Amino acid sequence: MMRKKQILSFLLAFLLSFDVCAKKNGVNIFDFPREMPGREILSETGAKVKISDFKGDFILLVIWSRHCTPCVKELDDLNGFVKKTRNDGIRVMMLSPDGEWASMSEERRFLNKFKAPDLEFYNDIDGKLAEDLGVFTSPHTVLVNKKGEEIGRIRGTADWNSDEVIEYIYKIKAQHG
Repeated sequence: MMRKKQILSFLLAFLLSFDVCAKKNGVNIFDFPREMPGREILSETGAKVKISDFKGDFILLVIWSRHCTPCVKELDDLNGFVKKTRNDGIRVMMLSPDGEWASMSEERRFLNKFKAPDLEFYNDIDGKLAEDLGVFTSPHTVLVNKKGEEIGRIRGTADWNSDEVIEYIYKIKAQHG
């Protein structure tokens, strides 16, 4: 009986430690790139665009919501990331559901209030792009290579303004461009 309890305790400790590691490292780089959906989204100017319109840039498509506390908390860090990587071919595109905002100017004021004036934002028309991608939680970052293909995802928040995370994104960009 004692041996069974020890084995069960070990297995439980192992599974719990695995779960912590999985949450800590929410990065998933795919073995093969995936085609991005051709769904239109709205730019800050109100123009309809597609992710494919930005071929040539390595894109971090950050799917977020103003009602998501972790999303709002990381806005300042994302702004710092943008400032540090501005001219390096990395584009951060903030994508939130269009139904959350009365206007584009309201969203811009919100970003400014939370120390994120340099972030470019887009609105997901009826949440369809996130739905096409199978993303139903936020924050969730979709990594898109220069060809406009999805190469991976980051679930949850990241310390975007840290040198380690920036270096990691540069590494992914170099390997999967």
